[in-house]
Amino acid sequence: MFEISDLPKFFLAFFLVLPIISILHEGGHVFFAWLMGGKNVKISVGSGKPIVNLGMLEVRKYYFWYGVCTFENLKRKQKWSNILIFGGGSIFNIVGIILVLFLIKQGLISESMFTYQFTYFSFYYVFFAMLPMPYPGGNYSDGKVILDLIKGKSTIIKERVITVKRDGEKEQWQVLSDDGGLVQVFKNEKEAYDKARAIAVRAKPSKIIFHQEGEEKEVHNFPKVPL
Repeated sequence: MFEISDLPKFFLAFFLVLPIISILHEGGHVFFAWLMGGKNVKISVGSGKPIVNLGMLEVRKYYFWYGVCTFENLKRKQKWSNILIFGGGSIFNIVGIILVLFLIKQGLISESMFTYQFTYFSFYYVFFAMLPMPYPGGNYSDGKVILDLIKGKSTIIKERVITVKRDGEKEQWQVLSDDGGLVQVFKNEKEAYDKARAIAVRAKPSKIIFHQEGEEKEVHNFPKVPL
């Protein structure tokens, strides 16, 4: 039965242990995204307004709730690389559990409420991350993405293509949607790129293609990111 004397354990779990586990989980995603050539890698812990920025780590006001990693311009975007990225969080959580149990067994650290909660909530994190289910807002659990990829449903990582095209005759820049439809025209390249980026960020996974003088090149891609 929960008693008043258990309140310190509650605060330890939710305000210290869970944020550490969340950082470890997101760090796993980030590690494999980095291995696959990801750029601008960032970990956001918590929700609400950002209060601390330490390199790639961003801590938000409600640091004990939620977490996400973001990255751009993956070089390797195949099925297997996405499986590793989306499974990376759970891999790191499991490694964390094994490491804690090993250190306890070797007598390097002692069993405590912290080690118990760390192990317990790490399993909790892995279970719900790998449970294949949809989330509100159109997102999916890591397990759902991995299962779909294993089943060959590559549409989940199929990139939408946003094109920025130079029209020399009209001296304007055109932004084209994934189906080739005209979205908007601009007088300069930067405005066109900013518009294309805004569309691409909302439509992850996506990429921006520049088309000029008959040549095309990918200038940016925005992968679907794990939670």
